Amino acid sequence: MDVVFIEDLRIDTVIGIYDWERKIRQTVALDLDMAFDNRKPAASDKIADTLDYKKIAKRLIGFVEESHFELVETLAERCAQIVREEFGVAWLRLKLSKPGAVTGSKAVGVLIERGEKPT
Repeated sequence: MDVVFIEDLRIDTVIGIYDWERKIRQTVALDLDMAFDNRKPAASDKIADTLDYKKIAKRLIGFVEESHFELVETLAERCAQIVREEFGVAWLRLKLSKPGAVTGSKAVGVLIERGEKPT
Protein backbone atom coordinates (compact mmCIF):
# COMPACT_ATOMS: atom_id res chain seq x y z
CA MET A 1 0.00 0.00 0.00
CA ASP A 2 1.23 3.45 -0.88
CA VAL A 3 0.45 6.49 1.24
CA VAL A 4 0.05 10.11 0.18
CA PHE A 5 0.37 12.41 3.17
CA ILE A 6 -0.16 15.95 4.34
CA GLU A 7 1.71 16.87 7.50
CA ASP A 8 1.08 19.71 9.96
CA LEU A 9 -1.49 21.60 7.90
CA ARG A 10 -2.27 24.54 10.20
CA ILE A 11 -5.64 26.21 9.92
CA ASP A 12 -7.36 28.86 12.06
CA THR A 13 -10.95 28.15 13.06
CA VAL A 14 -13.54 28.51 15.79
CA ILE A 15 -13.26 25.39 17.94
CA GLY A 16 -13.99 24.68 21.57
CA ILE A 17 -16.64 24.24 24.22
CA TYR A 18 -16.01 27.30 26.37
CA ASP A 19 -17.69 30.66 25.78
CA TRP A 20 -14.35 32.42 25.34
CA GLU A 21 -13.34 29.86 22.67
CA ARG A 22 -16.47 30.61 20.67
CA LYS A 23 -15.35 34.25 20.33
CA ILE A 24 -11.84 33.67 18.97
CA ARG A 25 -10.06 31.74 16.26
CA GLN A 26 -7.62 29.02 17.27
CA THR A 27 -5.14 27.02 15.24
CA VAL A 28 -5.66 23.35 14.59
CA ALA A 29 -3.12 21.10 12.86
CA LEU A 30 -3.99 18.24 10.52
CA ASP A 31 -1.85 15.24 9.66
CA LEU A 32 -3.36 13.04 7.00
CA ASP A 33 -2.25 9.66 5.59
CA MET A 34 -4.25 8.47 2.57
CA ALA A 35 -4.03 5.13 0.77
CA PHE A 36 -3.35 5.52 -2.92
CA ASP A 37 -1.70 3.33 -5.54
CA ASN A 38 1.09 5.54 -6.89
CA ARG A 39 2.21 3.25 -9.71
CA LYS A 40 0.07 4.90 -12.42
CA PRO A 41 1.18 8.50 -11.69
CA ALA A 42 4.76 7.33 -11.29
CA ALA A 43 4.62 5.79 -14.77
CA SER A 44 2.74 8.64 -16.47
CA ASP A 45 4.29 11.57 -14.60
CA LYS A 46 0.90 13.30 -14.94
CA ILE A 47 -0.84 15.23 -12.13
CA ALA A 48 -4.21 14.00 -13.41
CA ASP A 49 -3.26 10.46 -12.34
CA THR A 50 -2.37 11.40 -8.76
CA LEU A 51 -4.20 11.94 -5.52
CA ASP A 52 -3.71 15.69 -5.64
CA TYR A 53 -2.68 16.69 -2.12
CA LYS A 54 -2.81 20.39 -3.01
CA LYS A 55 -6.51 20.12 -3.97
CA ILE A 56 -7.21 18.16 -0.79
CA ALA A 57 -5.37 20.71 1.36
CA LYS A 58 -7.22 23.64 -0.25
CA ARG A 59 -10.58 21.93 0.26
CA LEU A 60 -9.83 21.19 3.91
CA ILE A 61 -8.51 24.72 4.55
CA GLY A 62 -11.70 26.23 3.16
CA PHE A 63 -13.91 23.89 5.15
CA VAL A 64 -12.07 24.22 8.47
CA GLU A 65 -11.75 28.01 8.24
CA GLU A 66 -15.53 28.31 7.88
CA SER A 67 -16.44 25.71 10.50
CA HIS A 68 -17.62 26.41 14.05
CA PHE A 69 -17.52 23.09 15.91
CA GLU A 70 -17.25 22.57 19.64
CA LEU A 71 -15.38 19.25 19.51
CA VAL A 72 -12.21 18.26 17.68
CA GLU A 73 -13.84 14.85 17.27
CA THR A 74 -16.61 16.35 15.13
CA LEU A 75 -14.19 18.40 13.03
CA ALA A 76 -11.95 15.37 12.45
CA GLU A 77 -14.90 13.22 11.39
CA ARG A 78 -16.16 15.82 8.91
CA CYS A 79 -12.68 16.27 7.40
CA ALA A 80 -12.30 12.51 6.97
CA GLN A 81 -15.72 12.34 5.33
CA ILE A 82 -14.78 15.06 2.83
CA VAL A 83 -11.54 13.32 1.82
CA ARG A 84 -13.16 9.91 1.46
CA GLU A 85 -16.26 11.04 -0.39
CA GLU A 86 -14.94 13.87 -2.57
CA PHE A 87 -11.52 12.43 -3.41
CA GLY A 88 -12.31 8.71 -3.47
CA VAL A 89 -9.87 7.73 -0.73
CA ALA A 90 -10.61 4.19 0.46
CA TRP A 91 -8.61 4.44 3.71
CA LEU A 92 -7.19 7.31 5.71
CA ARG A 93 -5.65 8.12 9.04
CA LEU A 94 -6.31 11.66 10.24
CA LYS A 95 -4.75 13.32 13.26
CA LEU A 96 -6.31 16.59 14.34
CA SER A 97 -4.34 18.48 16.99
CA LYS A 98 -5.18 21.55 18.99
CA PRO A 99 -1.79 23.03 19.94
CA GLY A 100 -1.53 24.62 23.37
CA ALA A 101 -5.00 23.52 24.50
CA VAL A 102 -3.69 21.92 27.68
CA THR A 103 -1.06 23.67 29.76
CA GLY A 104 2.20 21.74 29.68
CA SER A 105 1.41 19.81 26.51
CA LYS A 106 2.50 20.46 22.96
CA ALA A 107 -0.96 19.56 21.65
CA VAL A 108 -4.06 17.46 22.28
CA GLY A 109 -6.50 15.99 19.82
CA VAL A 110 -7.71 12.86 18.12
CA LEU A 111 -6.36 10.27 15.71
CA ILE A 112 -8.94 8.44 13.61
CA GLU A 113 -8.83 5.83 10.85
CA ARG A 114 -11.66 5.39 8.38
CA GLY A 115 -12.17 2.85 5.63
CA GLU A 116 -10.55 -0.46 4.82
CA LYS A 117 -6.77 -0.41 4.82
CA PRO A 118 -5.47 -1.95 1.58
CA THR A 119 -2.64 -4.45 1.71
